[in-house]
Amino acid sequence: KGTVAQVIGPVVDVDFSEGKTPSILNALTIKNPTDGSTLFLEVAQHLGEDRVRTIAMDSTDGLVRGMEVIDTGKAIAMPVGEDIRGR
Repeated sequence: KGTVAQVIGPVVDVDFSEGKTPSILNALTIKNPTDGSTLFLEVAQHLGEDRVRTIAMDSTDGLVRGMEVIDTGKAIAMPVGEDIRGR
């Protein structure tokens, strides 16, 4: 688990105080307390001192410093196969 340290547009810096920084390309999630939605972030860079720089996959409106961030432990994935073909 980590916390939001800084938000600059779609770029979100996250601190991990436990010393377990996620790998690059890992997916992180933030739960929005106001509407219950989940924002996905992708780790793009390790900044050092247990901080990572991430890119948000949706709007960062409403994010504030200190919000809890959870590392999923895996990369963002999309389903593939016959079920997703067509309209």
